[in-house]
Amino acid sequence: MAKNFVFVLLFAFSFSFNAFAQANGKAVPESKMQEVYKEVKTPFKYGLVVVPKNDSQKVDCPTVFRKGEDWYMSYIVFNGRGYETWLAKSADLLHWQTLGKMLSFDDDTTAWDASQKAGYVSLVNTTWGGDYSLQQYKGKYWMSYFGGREKGYEAGLLSLGIACTTKDPATPHEWQRAPKPVLTSLDKDVRWWENKKQFKSTVIWDKDEATGYPFVMYYNANGDTAKDNKKTRWFERIGMAVSNDMTHWKRFNTEPVVHHPVGITGDPYLQKMGDVWVMFYFGAFWQDRKGAFNRFACSYDLVNWTDWAGDNLIESSEPFDAQYAHKSCVVKWKGVVYHFYNAVNKKEQRSIAVATSKDLGKSRLNFISAGEK
Repeated sequence: MAKNFVFVLLFAFSFSFNAFAQANGKAVPESKMQEVYKEVKTPFKYGLVVVPKNDSQKVDCPTVFRKGEDWYMSYIVFNGRGYETWLAKSADLLHWQTLGKMLSFDDDTTAWDASQKAGYVSLVNTTWGGDYSLQQYKGKYWMSYFGGREKGYEAGLLSLGIACTTKDPATPHEWQRAPKPVLTSLDKDVRWWENKKQFKSTVIWDKDEATGYPFVMYYNANGDTAKDNKKTRWFERIGMAVSNDMTHWKRFNTEPVVHHPVGITGDPYLQKMGDVWVMFYFGAFWQDRKGAFNRFACSYDLVNWTDWAGDNLIESSEPFDAQYAHKSCVVKWKGVVYHFYNAVNKKEQRSIAVATSKDLGKSRLNFISAGEK
C-alpha cells in the first residue's frame, strides 16, 4: 500500500511543470507539441561521427556551429585526469576531423578548474533552420563550461565558469577563462536542487529579453532529493541564470524549470521555432523509462516549460548506443534534421553519434576496444 501511494505521488509530481504552466496561461498546447515532435524527430541513425582515440578516453557533449562554408563542433574528452574541450570540423555534418583543443588542463594545480574544463560554445544563433553562426558580444566569442580542481570522472566540486576569445573560433586555441567561477554550489543563494555539483550549461542571446535580461543560461545540477530531504540519492535538474554582460550572472527563480521526480533531467540545448522555444534535454533512470534517452520541452517565455509526454526522440537501439543514447545537439540544414548525441556501448565507451530525419545511409564506424581490433 505504501509503495503504491509513493508511486502515485511521484507520477502526479512528474506533471507538475505542465500544470503550473497551464495555471499561468502559458502552457504550449498539445497540437503545437505534436507539431514540434513531427518536425524534430530523427528515426534514421547514421552512426558514430566522433570517437575516442583509445580506450582511456571518453568523448561527450557535442555543440555544433557554422562559420563560413564549414561546420564546427566543440565537444569534451575525458582522459583519466578530467575533462578538456576540443574542436572538430566538417563540410557535411557527417564526416568530422579533430582540429585541437579549446580548453586544456592547467599546469597550476591550485586553479579552481585545473583538472576539469568541460566547455560549450555560447550565443549560437538559435533560429531553427538558420545559419547556426556564433554571435559576438563586445567583439568576443563566448563559452560557458563546468570546471573543477579534483582529478577523476566528474570528481569533486564542479562549478560554472565563463571563457571568451577575440580570435577565430574555428581555429583551435586556448580561450581566456575568467579567474573565478560565476556559479557554484558554495554560493550563499544556491538553490536546494543544485547544492552539490553544477554540470552542462547552454547560454543563449535573447534579444527580445523575455526575462528582462539579454543572456540566459540553462544548466543542470545535482542537489538534494527534495527541499526538506537530505538523502544522497542522485538527482539532476535544469535551472536558469541571467546576465546583462556575460560575465556577471545571477540565478533566476528558486525552483528548477524542467525536472522529474526521480533520476536525471539534464544537458539543455535550445532552438527557436517561430514563437516557440524548444529545449532538447536528456532523461535517465526515471521511474517509467529505462536507461538514458533524449526528449524535449517547449516554452513561449523561456520560464514556463511544457514537457513532451510522447515517445523519446533518441533511445538505445544499436550496438554503439546500447548502454545510453543521450545528450542532444539538434540542427536543421537544407531540409534535414541532424540530432547529435552521446552514444555509450556496453563496454562504457563514449562516442558522438548522429541520427537524421532522412535516410542518409549508414556509417560503418563502430568503436570497439583495442583488444577486439
